[in-house]
Amino acid sequence: MEALDLTLIWAGIIALAVFAYVVMDGFDLGIGILFPTFAVGEERDQAMNSIAPVWDGNETWLVMGGGGLMAAFPIAYAIVLPATYPLVIAMLLGLVFRGVAFEFRWRDPAHRAFWDWAFCIGSVVATFSQGVMLGAILQGIHVEQGAYAGGWLDWLSPFSLLTGAALLIGYALLGATWLFGKVEGTAQQHARRMAGRLAWIMLLAIAVVSAATPLLNLEYARRWLEFPSVLLTAQVPLLTIIAMVLLLRGLRKGRERLPFLMALGLFLLGFIGLLISVFPYVVPGAVTIWEAAVPRESQVFLLVGTAIIIPVIVLYTSWSYWVFRGKVGTEGYH
Repeated sequence: MEALDLTLIWAGIIALAVFAYVVMDGFDLGIGILFPTFAVGEERDQAMNSIAPVWDGNETWLVMGGGGLMAAFPIAYAIVLPATYPLVIAMLLGLVFRGVAFEFRWRDPAHRAFWDWAFCIGSVVATFSQGVMLGAILQGIHVEQGAYAGGWLDWLSPFSLLTGAALLIGYALLGATWLFGKVEGTAQQHARRMAGRLAWIMLLAIAVVSAATPLLNLEYARRWLEFPSVLLTAQVPLLTIIAMVLLLRGLRKGRERLPFLMALGLFLLGFIGLLISVFPYVVPGAVTIWEAAVPRESQVFLLVGTAIIIPVIVLYTSWSYWVFRGKVGTEGYH
């Protein structure tokens, strides 16, 4: 145990939790973003039923990521949270409103149209807040003597708004490709059309964000463009193009699982690109993971509990997806 770098292990755990949340909650947020485009009645009912068994469990990873950051890297938590308070509040309110709308949509049919829009608006607000938060962290946080020293609206910039819009497109693509494999009839046809359109918009969004990120910081540009590291970093855009081609081909050939898997691959490549830009900083340019970490004894104590909790979460999540596999109709799975 003494030879292990527990700080690096904890950074990996937090990264895993964040990525798991993004890909799992991303597709049901994406369905919420696209919800008004589906026809009232059977199409919307199928879309909602496709995520009914799993949407709340997907948010477990958000708690894991946020709680793990606070416990293992309290300095980073104490810097990032004040820097993004309005975004965090908006995200949580969006998630709460979405959850309430999800439940009341079935129990209050007289106002179903209102709850449908509430479901969409909550999903849009939560997603956009997450994207803007990512942009705000990437563009840099003003830190002095280990504390946040910026203003209330420092997070607001053209770049952060760009990343917010890009995440809306990305989650919508995840939602459309998920539905393509889960629903039938006109709902599936609509999801297929939306996925095809969103894939091209997503490719443009990736290109724009990728071009803008190195302009934020010379260190980002150096990591991506200097020789010989460029030989490795160039594989990320190459693999992104390959994943996009496979996604579009899967849609065209009617392969129901491949587009969703490729959409997940796009997010994985984006996450790898993020790590290339910022690692080993947890607050880019200001605080490394080792500077932000709690003492080793605390890391060991936390790791014991985490070693029990994560397998339980993985088993529960896997079982849920296995039980509710297959197509879903307006009345449920079949």
